[in-house]
Amino acid sequence: MSAQPALSKPAVEVAHPGWLTATIMLATIMQVLDTTIANVALPHMAASLGAAQDEITWVLTSYIVASAIATPVTGWVTDRFGRQTVFAVAIGGFTLASLACGIASGLPEMVVYRIVQGIFGAVLIPLAQAVILDINPRERIGQAMAIYGAGIMVGPIIGPTLGGWLTETFNWRFVFLINLPIGIIALAGILVFMPKGGLKQRRFDFFGFAMLALAIGALQLMLDRGQAVDWFDAMEIWIYLFVSISGFWVFAVHCATAENPFIELKIFGDRNFTMGLVFIFIIGLTLFSGLALLPPLLQNLLGYPVITTGIVMAPRGVGTMISMILVGRLVAKFDARILVTFGLAMTSWSLWIMSGFDTVMDSRLIILSGVIQGFGLGFVFVPLSTLTFATLASEYRGDATSLFSLVRNVGSGVGISIVTTVLARMMTVNHEELASRLTADAPQVAARVPGLLAHDPVTMQQVNGLVGQQSAMIADIDNFLLMLLFTVAAFPIVFLLRRPSHAAAPGPAAASAEH
Repeated sequence: MSAQPALSKPAVEVAHPGWLTATIMLATIMQVLDTTIANVALPHMAASLGAAQDEITWVLTSYIVASAIATPVTGWVTDRFGRQTVFAVAIGGFTLASLACGIASGLPEMVVYRIVQGIFGAVLIPLAQAVILDINPRERIGQAMAIYGAGIMVGPIIGPTLGGWLTETFNWRFVFLINLPIGIIALAGILVFMPKGGLKQRRFDFFGFAMLALAIGALQLMLDRGQAVDWFDAMEIWIYLFVSISGFWVFAVHCATAENPFIELKIFGDRNFTMGLVFIFIIGLTLFSGLALLPPLLQNLLGYPVITTGIVMAPRGVGTMISMILVGRLVAKFDARILVTFGLAMTSWSLWIMSGFDTVMDSRLIILSGVIQGFGLGFVFVPLSTLTFATLASEYRGDATSLFSLVRNVGSGVGISIVTTVLARMMTVNHEELASRLTADAPQVAARVPGLLAHDPVTMQQVNGLVGQQSAMIADIDNFLLMLLFTVAAFPIVFLLRRPSHAAAPGPAAASAEH
């Protein structure tokens, strides 16, 4: 009987890695849930807070913008104050901000509380990923990333389901108040199981951070406001674009020339990390775009109630959970690039199925495509995370994980803006095209809808409603096909990722090769 190969030592050794991982994932799920859990409750919030429908979206936008701006600072604050302190403060601040959101009485204070919530929550995701990478030996990083990926992937998927149930059963305030018990348990776990760790005296690059924050904030505002003001027909969007490009340009030049920049550009010398950023941007485009499209499609076109919408979307999370269980075991035995390719193929298949949706279908096709897509995305995210960080030096992990989260969030913002714009534009185009064929003198129309010949108002209104419904469904199908193209475009990137040498044969030799 051969002896089991020795495992390499993790970068950080802890007494109870299992309990610490469970605590970290609890905090992670709490944060990612809040990216989607409030979506279905917006109409109820608008009525309660006295806000118009176009104003209530700031409840989502304020959180996204604040989180995007605060994410890159994770690496510095962790080095300066220590992981345990930063994690505890972030969880405590997020929990208190959630309580404030739950008792808010007006839109202005709700937006302020959501900004605070976004700032504290921004630290949790990249810090959780960095800790999980550090407390596991290299041979078990794939399994660790499966656990981490479960929270990241399943959280946004079950968010609308949980949010709809809480809103219908209690009221919209419980969408935020549910974070209180979760936050208290997570905070206690961090204080008990996470070691304080060492501190690094690292000078804060205020100018670099200011330029990056300015660029990201302007980009997020441009993406959020674009459709409402008809994109580049409005001077407001041109200003956001100019500020964003200028900010990114100045930031890049500053990081290349400064002695102690906000982000070391050496980090991009690791090919796997750089390609991983490109890849996760594309995944952000497809994952969150689909989640943004489905609830309106199910509720507005198919007439599903909020609860039913959540139930029909829930199997997507089941598919992800199944793939996470499998991929955590497979990533140590197979080339991660093969698993990513398989995941992309499954995701592409699901989007192809979704391009066959119609207004008279039942829920079986929705559930099938959701399970396949969730299953495929699980096979993409875990091996991709493993490949992205496997060859990167551990001293860069704080900045690297924050950049990974930032790029994923920017990708989701770009994706949502793209599908929203395509939906609005194609609905108009499709409506005009369909209406042009439904003339009263067309023989097939006159035979089936005689009321049009007499210009009966009721008949004309019914026909216009059907035309609008079909136009919206065709526009959704156009978006599914567009996301399919994005997914297919990611296939070549797989061949640019390198398989880490230690992954081929984990053992004593690989264990001794630290970086």
